[in-house]
Amino acid sequence: MTERTFGDNPPPLRADEALFLDFDGTLVPIAPRPDAVVVTAGVLASLGRLVDRQQGAVAIISGRSLDQIDHWLSPLVLPAAGEHGAQRRGVDGRIRTAAVTDLSEVSATVRALIDRHPALLAEFKHGGLALHYRAAPELEALCVATIERALERMPGYEALRGKCVVEIKARGVDKGAAIRQFLVEAPFAGRTPVFVGDDVTDEAGFDAVLKVGGRAIKVGAGPSRAPGRLADSNAVRAWLAASDG
Repeated sequence: MTERTFGDNPPPLRADEALFLDFDGTLVPIAPRPDAVVVTAGVLASLGRLVDRQQGAVAIISGRSLDQIDHWLSPLVLPAAGEHGAQRRGVDGRIRTAAVTDLSEVSATVRALIDRHPALLAEFKHGGLALHYRAAPELEALCVATIERALERMPGYEALRGKCVVEIKARGVDKGAAIRQFLVEAPFAGRTPVFVGDDVTDEAGFDAVLKVGGRAIKVGAGPSRAPGRLADSNAVRAWLAASDG
């Protein structure tokens, strides 16, 4: 992966492209807590216009659950992949979910850790969990070690590192796989995919779109395989506004 500058200035979305967007750090700035994000009316308006312009080929690809995505983007209900693809809803509204293992043991371990360190925060999901340490970055090593020990008893699952978060998810479930699944369904099929994301968890999505001749746009600093670059979520919103006319 390579580091690129913010001067790449990716061109606006074309009418023949399909748009895939990460949520946290892309559509909205990273917040101290997952429930503290703010989605502006301008973002919702741009997304609504883009859905019409792209004939429905706009989807959210996020680590959040579908319920959370719908809550923050209400009244829009978009095609979306939640939990990195463990949940996926197409244009038809049908929700497809990956098979999961009983996570009660690791959930209990994480709850006990949070009891000892209340600054930590956990999200318990359909197909995994996320342990956030943004409010206590000094606990990063402890959080990672706790998750890695839990994974020793969980064949078929893996750890996924993000910005001040470590997650447990099923192997083979990632944002790239979710995008590939969308690309064989209407109205995404036959379009050139564009994926915009900010975190290491988005690299699988970048790889998926680049392999089929699409565009990958990295938000913020850090090495990435994405050729395009936008400085931050404000730049993303400006890029969306330039694309929806």
